[in-house]
Amino acid sequence: MPVERPESDLAALIARRLKIRPADLASWRILRKSLDARHRDRLEFVYSAVAEPADPGAARRIVFRGDVAPYQPQPFHDPPAGDRPLRRRPIVVGSGPAGLAAGYYLALRGYRPLILERGRSVKERAPAIRSFDRGGVFQAENNYLFGEGGAGCFSDGKLTCRISGPDVDWVLERFVECGGRPSLVYEQRPHLGSNTLPLVCRNFRRKIEAMGGEYRFGCRLEGIDIADDRVRGITTSAGYMAASQVVLAIGHSARDTYRMLFDAGIPMERKAFQLGLRIEHPQQQINQYKYGRDSYLALLGAADYMLAARAEGQRDVYTFCMCAGGIVIPSISEPERFCSNGMSNSRHGSPFANSGLVATLSPDEFGGDGPLAGLELQRHFESVAFNLGNRDYLAPIQSAQDFLANRDPAPRAAIPSSYQRGTRPANLSHVLPAVIAAAIRAALPVMNRKWNGRYLENATLVGPEIRGSSPVRILRDEQSRQSSRLAGLYPVGEGAGYAGGIVTAAVDGLRSARKLVEVFAPPQD
Repeated sequence: MPVERPESDLAALIARRLKIRPADLASWRILRKSLDARHRDRLEFVYSAVAEPADPGAARRIVFRGDVAPYQPQPFHDPPAGDRPLRRRPIVVGSGPAGLAAGYYLALRGYRPLILERGRSVKERAPAIRSFDRGGVFQAENNYLFGEGGAGCFSDGKLTCRISGPDVDWVLERFVECGGRPSLVYEQRPHLGSNTLPLVCRNFRRKIEAMGGEYRFGCRLEGIDIADDRVRGITTSAGYMAASQVVLAIGHSARDTYRMLFDAGIPMERKAFQLGLRIEHPQQQINQYKYGRDSYLALLGAADYMLAARAEGQRDVYTFCMCAGGIVIPSISEPERFCSNGMSNSRHGSPFANSGLVATLSPDEFGGDGPLAGLELQRHFESVAFNLGNRDYLAPIQSAQDFLANRDPAPRAAIPSSYQRGTRPANLSHVLPAVIAAAIRAALPVMNRKWNGRYLENATLVGPEIRGSSPVRILRDEQSRQSSRLAGLYPVGEGAGYAGGIVTAAVDGLRSARKLVEVFAPPQD
């Protein structure tokens, strides 16, 4: 349907496809909505919908063909509780997407989970982030990565994922229930926005608490008490807690926790991860290229894009987490290190667009020894970036043309950026492994040709973008979803190496919580 037409016209179009009268359509709803922007002079929304005719006779007369088929939804698997006794309530470590979904499901089923978060609540977290952006001190336990909602709470809030099915639907419905707009469940690229996520995370907490769950902030996991290859309890910054079932949703930046788990003998391995830079453009430039005319901007809002390219002899480079009308933010979990990320509010109001520009580094390219070598590689380049940023968390920045020429920028070059704390010109080749810098340098001209020479126009780069995913996987048995060595420990989400975004992390947490429910009865104490 042309983007200019109102969605209220859908009912008549659905009836026409079914060859029935609109009056014979009892109900309908959108299953999927996406934008077809292949022809800039004719932008269209493409819809998939499920409809129910009012007249059974009309339903029997419907001819099923390529674009009309019987609808057979998969049911959500909500198993009966197991019968093994559970003496103590389960503990969920971390309140990011995986921890939230696991905690919500456990609370819904009557298990009264205890959710531990090393950072602070949203109410305390937001002022600390604003202070840092204005030049204030870095707080190691209260920042863009640690605190209620995890790294996802102050990220861009994209709910796009490459999986589908009833578990994804369940997660999206929970986001709507906790404050997201209803269309999140069917949009092709659903987006909550960084201004909406804190409210959603707070509402998750309130619902979990109303169902008997409990939160404890400022409580960092510091050790695991193991007996006979089973969890017996955990040690935290707030003291010892007995528990036999622990959902480990630590996120991909809890490097001290990874080290503790490794020292405790929890099996883990290196995992390929994505790293690169962030590329910024004026948002108006993206709008003009994608839409072609101003009237579309009023209808569709700030335009986004996805690009991928591979130069001969190089690896794939692709855009990631494109933030239309967004800003570049710091992604820092340790002092004296710098890493970038992006975010945008629901209104996409910034005059800048930014996107990750990344390639994949394989485990055999990490160097070093052991499963934590990828973390050490990240730390090394983040330290280099911190030094290039005047040792004050300024973002190293460079024009795309200087980067392509591997040319140092002028020390006082005025390079525009949305990064609020400030920038410093630097050669960004220094903040990446040489093979990744070379791949991006080779791919950018290919991307530029795909955009008819418009992509590198006014383009600037900041970096590094190095936290796209975890370089570690905590091994687990896929049947029980527990650690391959330690019974009662459920590694989940991005931090465990089994997800790559808000929705996939939440689905992973949900599935492990459901496995716990299948085996154990709700605790009685």
